[in-house]
Amino acid sequence: MKVKTSDLIGPALDWAVAKCEWHREEGDWRGTYNAAYSTDWAQGGPLIERETFNLTYDRDWVYDPNNIDPDDEPDNGDRWLAEFIVRGDRCICAYGPTPLIAAMRCYVASKLGEEVEVPDEIA
Repeated sequence: MKVKTSDLIGPALDWAVAKCEWHREEGDWRGTYNAAYSTDWAQGGPLIERETFNLTYDRDWVYDPNNIDPDDEPDNGDRWLAEFIVRGDRCICAYGPTPLIAAMRCYVASKLGEEVEVPDEIA
């Protein structure tokens, strides 16, 4: 199933990060379902340090009742921004409800693009 990178969350996001990290083919994903890059600083933190993401809290975020994602806690808004400089002046940006989710979405976008093909059993 194709999923926008900006919508990845939970196991689908962790799976996509694992795919970026291990550079494996689609059918070779035994054991990656326990990955917790987007929720465990011990897994996601080293990626942030290695890739040198810039993380910022977006204080100017405005509550929009027409654009609410119930999975985004605690305030239903993607208030964290992750930025990653790719090849000089090209910047990849991603938002998320936590710094880890924003950074992992940014990482996946930098490696796999704006959409990711996620196995149905994970998505």
